[in-house]
Amino acid sequence: MIRPHVLLSVAVSVDGYIDDRGAERFPLSNAEDFDHVDRVRAESDAILVGAATIRRDNPRLLVNSAERRAARVAAGRPEHPVKVTVTGSGDLDPTLKFWHHGGDKVVYTTDAGHAPARAAVGELADVVPIGPAIDFGALLDDLGARGVDRLMVEGGGLIHTAFLTAGLADEIRMAVAPMLIGQATAPRFVNPAEFPGGPARRFHLEEVAKLGDVAVLRYFPKA
Repeated sequence: MIRPHVLLSVAVSVDGYIDDRGAERFPLSNAEDFDHVDRVRAESDAILVGAATIRRDNPRLLVNSAERRAARVAAGRPEHPVKVTVTGSGDLDPTLKFWHHGGDKVVYTTDAGHAPARAAVGELADVVPIGPAIDFGALLDDLGARGVDRLMVEGGGLIHTAFLTAGLADEIRMAVAPMLIGQATAPRFVNPAEFPGGPARRFHLEEVAKLGDVAVLRYFPKA
C-alpha cells in the first residue's frame, strides 16, 4: 500500500504560536502567503484538519482561485481536494461550512465515535472507523487506497503533533509571521511530546522563501 505524501502546513508567530487566546482567529499570514497556501491546496489530493479546528474556525477549506480550480478540472481531477477530518468522539456539527462546500468529505473516527459521527454527518461524508483509538497510519493507508497521493494537513496542534510523533510527516511548510504573541496558554504548532530522534535530530531545510513580510520555511523531517 502506497501512502500519500504528507505535508504539514502551519503559520506561526516568531515565538512559535499559531493563534492567540481570543475568540476570533488571529491573523498571522498576509495576502501573499494565503495565495501560496491556495496553490499548495490546489496541488493536493486531500486536505485534513481536526474536528476541533472545524468547530473553532468554521473553515470551508476550498481552492479559492478559479484559475487553479479550472486547471484541476482540465487535468481530470475534482475541482476541490477531498476534505478530511479526524474525531475521536464523533462530536461533529453538521451545520458548519466544512460539510456544505467543495466535493467529497471523509471522517476518520474511533470505534466508539463511529455511531455519533454517522448520526451527525453520515449523509454528508464517508465515516470510517479505524480502531479503538485514532491510528494515523491506518488513516494514510485508507487515503492511499482512495487514490490520494498528496495530503495537506492544516492543523490543529493535536493533529500536527500526532503526525510528527508517529514519524508520518514528509514535509513541513512553516510560514513565520513577524510578530510576538507571548501568551503562555495560547496554542502552539505542536504540543509537548516524544518525537522520533529527540531534540538532537535536525530536519533538512529544503527552501526559504520571502512572501511580503512572511518567511516560508520548507522542511523535510525524514531527509
